[in-house]
Amino acid sequence: MGAPTTFLLLRHGETALTPEKRFSGSGGSDPELSATGRRQAQAAAAAFAARGSASDIVCSPLRRCRQTADAVAERLGLAVTVDEGLRETDFGAWEGLTFAEVRERYADDLTAWLASPEAAPTGSGESFVAVGERVEAARLRLVAGHAGRTVLAVTHVTPIKTLVRLALGAPAQAMFRMELSPASASVVAYYADGNASVRLFNDTSYLD
Repeated sequence: MGAPTTFLLLRHGETALTPEKRFSGSGGSDPELSATGRRQAQAAAAAFAARGSASDIVCSPLRRCRQTADAVAERLGLAVTVDEGLRETDFGAWEGLTFAEVRERYADDLTAWLASPEAAPTGSGESFVAVGERVEAARLRLVAGHAGRTVLAVTHVTPIKTLVRLALGAPAQAMFRMELSPASASVVAYYADGNASVRLFNDTSYLD
């Protein structure tokens, strides 16, 4: 089957919203990395430089991913390509709110969202089904354009979890059972026959 196309999936570093566990998608304030997030990005950059396997870097258009990707790109001497398909979910009216605040203000919508991948956050939000279709289209595009290569994709919680659960053949609800830390690395390999292999998930050992 030849060499697989391997995705090194790096979640961006922390922003000011991350420790407060606020919804932060593509429809919000587009926060930058915090001081902690910048340190995490540098640690990830050092780890990927030591690994030395990435041949291409792609990232979400959102600022926190661009900053994380730029830190790695500087160490690896590679250019960064932005892919709109890797952006985070649009959480609509929930952007910037905590889970508790959403439950207080939009209880029925939250219950529906937790129960069905077809339900979208209040307002202009995206459902997990819609995000899944967008991310899968990006995956197919990137695999076709980088066949047999190792691609470092700097993106967000939902796209990474989506790629992992699709590789595993798991339902969308499985994403609620995954923990993905800031600046963590996951690895999925895609083979020419259509099979996929999850090789790593939520590695943060280089942040210690």
